[in-house]
Parts: sequence; C-alpha cells; structure tokens
Amino acid sequence: MSLSDSSHAATNAETNPVHYRTVQVDGLSIFYRESGPSNAPTLLMLHGFPSSSRMYEPLLRSLSTQYHVIAPDYPGFGHSDAPSASAFQYTFDHLATIVEHFTETLGLKRYVLVMQDYGGPIGMRLAVAHPERVQAIIVQNAVSHEEGLGPLWVKRREFWANRAANEQALRGAFLSLATTKQRHIGSNPNPESVDPDRWVDEFGFLSRPGQADIQTDLFYDYRTNVASYPAWGAWLREHQPRTLILWGKYDPSFQVDEVAAFQRDVPKAEAHILDAGHFAIQDDPEEISRLVKHFLHRTLK
Repeated sequence: MSLSDSSHAATNAETNPVHYRTVQVDGLSIFYRESGPSNAPTLLMLHGFPSSSRMYEPLLRSLSTQYHVIAPDYPGFGHSDAPSASAFQYTFDHLATIVEHFTETLGLKRYVLVMQDYGGPIGMRLAVAHPERVQAIIVQNAVSHEEGLGPLWVKRREFWANRAANEQALRGAFLSLATTKQRHIGSNPNPESVDPDRWVDEFGFLSRPGQADIQTDLFYDYRTNVASYPAWGAWLREHQPRTLILWGKYDPSFQVDEVAAFQRDVPKAEAHILDAGHFAIQDDPEEISRLVKHFLHRTLK
C-alpha cells in the first residue's frame, strides 16, 4: 500500500496530530484524514453532502487520544479524485464499494460507523454487506426511514420520477448558494451563530468544473436509498447494533421524526436531540464529542 502524507496539523498535550493522506483505491486517489493510535478502536467517519472529511476536524482532534479516527473523502468530493460523470458511475452503490475497498486497503477489520447525511446510505450498505465489521453506529442527521424525509422531498421525488422534466429546476435550486446556506442554518433562531465560511466554502466546491453533473447524477440515485429503507430497517431489527443518535433539530431537510423511527427498530438506541442543525458536528463539536466519548466508553468495553 502506497500512502503519501501531505502534511499534518499542530498538536497539543490533549490531542494527537491529524495526518492528511492519500491512497490508491480502484485506480482513484482517495484522500483521508487520520488521527489517533492505530491499535485503538477505529471510528470510520462518513461525511455528507456537499461536505468532505473536513467536517469531522473537531472530532478528529478531540477523539484522537482514545480512538483511531479515519475520515475519507468519497470520489467526487473534497480532495479525492473526481472523474467526470461520463467516466465514473456516481451511485451510492459505487461509492459504498469504493469506501469498502478503502477500508480493506487500510486493513480496517472492525470499526464504529459515524454517519452524517450521505454517510448514512453509504454506511448502511457497508453494515449490510459486512455486519461482522461494525462495532457500533453513530448517526448524526442521516435518514434510514421515510419518517425522516420532510416537505422539501416532494420536489425531489418529482425529479426521481421524471428526471428529464425536472432536472433543470433541480440543478437551479439544489446546487445554489441559497440552498447551500440553508442547509447550514435551517430553522436556527440564531443564524448569526453559524460561520458563513462553511457554506461559502461548500458552494465553492459545488462550483468546480464537472460538479453539477456529478452531484445531479448522485442525487438522482438517492431514490435507491429510499427504496432500501425497508431492507435497512429489517437489518437493524435483526442485528440490533449498539447505536447513538445525535440529531440537530434545526435541520431543514431531515425531520426529527427519524429518531423515533430508528428507535422503533433499535429500541435500546441512545438518542439526543440537539440545539443544532443539519451539520450538528460543526455547530456544537464539544457537546457531540462529550456524548460520543461517553457512548463509546460504555459500548467498547
């Protein structure tokens, strides 16, 4: 395995350095962030849209004293290769396969899945394919049930039903600066508490050449996630994974009803409704770090 360590962050007495690496997976350069001792329990952190592993930076540092933390960028995201939509099939099945091969290339035998937004459907595919590898699940505003999809999904379902008739409108709204901002603010009563650099940076990512095609193809495939909800629910009921749910209540897209739906399948799941939004990990990293540490301390004994 050939790794290139491009740089690393400063450290202090309470954290380990974060390393920024790349590895070849299925002919693609996959970027990932890594921190903590390699012989500690592994947390595999799967990011959302239109983010990258960068969203996990606060947790990479705060959790690194006790855990081995790995956060990759999917193809088409962040610093990983982004082949054109005509050269690469941007589907959730394909991204999950790349992430699965990524874990195998790095020799990750077991891990805790940390899933946010798009990380949910990718993580659930990994869990269904290899339940023996999953030590626990941490869900942060990632949906696996119809109850989690709010009113915004009406137009999105129209796009899935008739792509040709609805694609132009979808691109205009879904990939706009205003929508990118709204993902971060949602119904937050104190929008001035959210750093605007977050959505400006993400919109810059969405504005890169080829991204509109990549993200439109991938979002069209999101319909396969919704179709998989019954199977994922059955998997959860059968396997009863140790689960922590962290839900930002200001999320404009994913409804808090998802928490109860998840607990219906996994009754012992620990859940916390947070004074935060879709990207709660960025809104309140200290509280989430505290909750994650407490959960893992009890779970990974």
